[in-house]
Amino acid sequence: MNYQKTIGIEVHVELKTKEKLFSPAINSYGSLANSNCNIIDLGYPGTLPTLNQEAIDLAIRAASVLNCKISKKMHFDRKNYFYPDNPKNFQITQEGTPIGRDGYIEIEDNGTKKKIEILEMHIEEDTCKSIHSKERTLLDFNRAGVPLIEIVTKPCIHTSREATLYLERLRELLLYANVSDCKIEEGSMRCDANISISKTDTLGTKIEVKNIGSITNVGLAIDYEAKRQEELLEAGKTLKEETRRYDAKLGKTILMRVKETGNDYRYFPEPDIPYITLTEEKIQEVVKNIPTLANIRREKYLKSGISLINVNKLIANKDLSDYLEELDGVNLKTASNLLLGDIQAYLNKVNKTIKETELTKEKMAELVEKLDSNIISNKNFKDIIEDVMTLNLSVSEILDKKGIKNVRDDSLVLDIINKVIIDNQSVVLDYLNGNERALKFLMGQVMKESKGSVNPKIANDLLIKTLETKK
Repeated sequence: MNYQKTIGIEVHVELKTKEKLFSPAINSYGSLANSNCNIIDLGYPGTLPTLNQEAIDLAIRAASVLNCKISKKMHFDRKNYFYPDNPKNFQITQEGTPIGRDGYIEIEDNGTKKKIEILEMHIEEDTCKSIHSKERTLLDFNRAGVPLIEIVTKPCIHTSREATLYLERLRELLLYANVSDCKIEEGSMRCDANISISKTDTLGTKIEVKNIGSITNVGLAIDYEAKRQEELLEAGKTLKEETRRYDAKLGKTILMRVKETGNDYRYFPEPDIPYITLTEEKIQEVVKNIPTLANIRREKYLKSGISLINVNKLIANKDLSDYLEELDGVNLKTASNLLLGDIQAYLNKVNKTIKETELTKEKMAELVEKLDSNIISNKNFKDIIEDVMTLNLSVSEILDKKGIKNVRDDSLVLDIINKVIIDNQSVVLDYLNGNERALKFLMGQVMKESKGSVNPKIANDLLIKTLETKK
C-alpha cells in the first residue's frame, strides 16, 4: 500500500492598512530600516496598544470571501515567548476567539471540484524583521506591529497540486478583495506547510516546513519532504516532529530544529484591549464594500467576447483589470486587446502603472470608439501611443497634432487600389493563381501609395473585393 500525504497549510497575510495594528506608525514596505516605528512597536514599558479599526474591517472582508463564520464577540490574547524579534516577550494575537472559523475555498483541477476547509482565521501583529550575518543579527522594526491574518486549513490536502491550487485561489481572493497586496517576494504573504505521510487512516508524524518563498516552491517542498519521510520510514527510521525550511537552490528541506516538547505559550487574554463586539449591521456594511471579485469578472469578460487566454491575462494583472472595471459602455473586447497589447508593452517599457499615465477612462472610451468605427487603425494607435499615454489631450487633438487622417471614402480608396493593380499586373496574377502572399505585397503598395492615409481594414476589404472581380 502506498503512503498517502496529509497536508495542512498556514498562511500569514499582511493587511493593507495605512497604520500598524496597535500603533500609529506607518505600515509601509521598503522604507529605510527602523524609520516606521515608535515606542509601542519597540516594546517600551508602560506603552498601551490602540486597536486599528481598519485592520478589523479588512479581516471581516477576508473572513467573508473565505466563507468563514465571523465571531461577533472576540478578544485578543497574549502569546508569551522570548525571541530577539519580539521585544515585548509576547505577541498580541487571537487564540480563543479567532475572527473567522469553519470556512472553505473551492478549487478545481481538471474539472474536479474540491473544498479546502479552513479551520480558523485570526488577527495578530507581526514581529520585527531579523537580518542575519556571520557576525551578528540586525533588527528592523518597520515590520513590528504590522497587522496580519493567519489562515489555517484543516489537514484535508493530499497532493502538492491541491496545495498550490489552494494558495493561488487564496491569493486571488485576498488580492481582489483589496485585503492585501499578497506579494510573496516582499513577505506580505508567507506560507508554511505541515506534512505527514501514512499507509493508514491514522495521521503520521507532522513535520513543518516554514516560510516557503513562492507558491511553486510550496508544491516542490511538499513533494520533496514526503519523499524524504517515505525513504526514512522504509529504512526503519522513526520520524520526530521537527521544523524545516525549503532551500530552493538545493531543492530540499533543511532541518531548523527538533520539537522535543510541545510549545507552552501560556496564552491569556490581553488585559489592555477590551472585548470587541461586531454587530450584523457592521459586518454587512463592510461586506457590501468588497470590490468585484475575480470569478465575477471572469464571467463578465467571457460574456463580452474576450478570449479565455486574455481573460486569464487580465485577472493575473489586477491593475489592468481594475482599469477595465472603471470603463462604462465601452466594447470590453476592443479595450482588453488594447490593454494587453500595445498599452501593456508601453507600461513595461517605461516601468509605470496605468494610473501613472494620462490614459483617462474618457480617452480610452474615445480610442475604442474610433477603432470600432474604423476612424483609426491599430497602426495609427502604434504611431500615437506615446502621446496618448503622456499628453493631456484628447485622441482627436493628438491625431490633428500628428496630421493623421484616414481616408474612409470608398471611391478615393478604390482609385488608389486600381492604380496599384494596374502598376503590379504580375503580382495580381500571382494572387489570382493562389499565392496569398501576393495580397500582402499589394496591400503594402496601397498603404505606400496613400502614404498611410487610408484605413487599413477598409482598404484590405476593398482590395480583396476588387481582385475577386478579376477572376
